[in-house]
Amino acid sequence: MLKRIAFNVALIMAFAAFALAQTPNAPAPQTRKRTNAPAPKTTPTPGDSQGDQVTPAPGKKTTKTPASSGNTVLDTFNALLDGIRAADVKVVTGIYWNSPQLILFNNNGTVTKGWEQMRRNRESSYPELKNVVLDVRDVHVTMLGRDAALVTCLWTQTQTFRGAEESAAGRMTIVFRLVGKAWKAIHLHTSPDAPDASRVLPSEQATPTPKSTP
Repeated sequence: MLKRIAFNVALIMAFAAFALAQTPNAPAPQTRKRTNAPAPKTTPTPGDSQGDQVTPAPGKKTTKTPASSGNTVLDTFNALLDGIRAADVKVVTGIYWNSPQLILFNNNGTVTKGWEQMRRNRESSYPELKNVVLDVRDVHVTMLGRDAALVTCLWTQTQTFRGAEESAAGRMTIVFRLVGKAWKAIHLHTSPDAPDASRVLPSEQATPTPKSTP
């Protein structure tokens, strides 16, 4: 009986060894290495530092700043001067802010309030002007942020008014503001170079320079 059991055990082991020998070894599964695509290189725009470049979103328009739009404060100021020289009511009134809040301090000491009053004044006087010569010097433009500016200058003007020759000189300050896409003059202050002495306080009158004696 024991011999029979041992024989059966030996037979089973031999069969198992035979079956194992007939089964090929399966190759170990290969692990695929994950590769990351290299980050795209950014080519800097000439004059810009790499890393500061901003790419606008697709379909989004880039808005130009007032300084690059071609409609600068100085352009508008020069257009105003040309309009005065030509006594062109349309050009001059078009440069001023069309608002009741427009304030002009005039060279003769009067005050003009509102765009409509300014337009009526120009329509009344400009047809009587001939041979206007306006000389402007010492022009300074000071930007007050992105949408406001201050222009100062000295001026001399000669002209014929109702057949009579006249001339004047003074100082001028104009405040401009960006309204929509155009610069508009929202305030003007002009004063004569040599004001009437009767209108100047004694404490503000210029003290003559003492002459040196030999």
